[in-house]
Amino acid sequence: MRITVDTNILVRAVVRDDPVQGMAAAKLLLDAELIAVALPSLCEFVWVLRRVYGFGVADTAQAIEALMAAGNVAANRPAVDAGLSLLKAGGDFADGVIAYEGRWLGGETFASFDKQAVALLATQGHAVQPL
Repeated sequence: MRITVDTNILVRAVVRDDPVQGMAAAKLLLDAELIAVALPSLCEFVWVLRRVYGFGVADTAQAIEALMAAGNVAANRPAVDAGLSLLKAGGDFADGVIAYEGRWLGGETFASFDKQAVALLATQGHAVQPL
């Protein structure tokens, strides 16, 4: 089966706070021929792990990297890498994804009120516009 996973499948497979759902999610992921992971799902996944379950940056990054290493996962890898890069630098995964997609769509400058995102992206060589 070729599936698109919702965030809750990813969370249950990693966190296993509900044993029945955790096992069902893990089995689904292992049995799938292809797992399509949309960027919004990954952004939600990071948010839930960090804010709801208190995962640290290293554990969150490791969960994403393990998912991306699975041979049956399809995702926008350059965008995921951009998100991981910003996450590991102390920023928000979603901001890295947004900056990447914005450049891909033709945006030249990342504009934000988020001073931390602007500063981190600037150190990574992005053109930024703090507001």
